[in-house]
Amino acid sequence: MLQLAVVFFVIALVAGALGFTGVAVGAAQVAQLLFVLFLVLAIGGWLFDLLRRRRARKVPR
Repeated sequence: MLQLAVVFFVIALVAGALGFTGVAVGAAQVAQLLFVLFLVLAIGGWLFDLLRRRRARKVPR
């Protein structure tokens, strides 16, 4: 997902440099959306793992 965000960011840069501002804006918005989605999923996964490890330590064996 992060790779897709980078790809759309590069597309936005190239389109902006060539003067295709409409394409550049669209690609930049998609890149921003994918990056935010990646951050939310990464932080959620990290928190889930942290809570799972804590719960595993409290269980007596």
